[in-house]
Amino acid sequence: MMNPKMLRQMQERLAKTQEKLAEETVEVSIAGGAITIVMTGQQKLVSVKLAPEVVDPNDVEMLEDLIVAAINDAQDKAQELASKRLSAITGGLKIPGM
Repeated sequence: MMNPKMLRQMQERLAKTQEKLAEETVEVSIAGGAITIVMTGQQKLVSVKLAPEVVDPNDVEMLEDLIVAAINDAQDKAQELASKRLSAITGGLKIPGM
């Protein structure tokens, strides 16, 4: 069990890391750059960029599928980033909500 001082230090480091994750971003590009998603380390969507050639009014379903795939990829990347940053502090401990 950790002593209160060590626990407080870990909480402070976790809070600072969470703040940094809000500023760090990951970028995912799919379909040859047709769709680019930028997301923070806290999984907040920052931007979606669409290449003009991917916008086909006759095939909206394909565009929707590509956007969903790109967002899912960005979320995976953001989770990996957060896990990497937080595990450096927690030493691999599984803390609920992290």
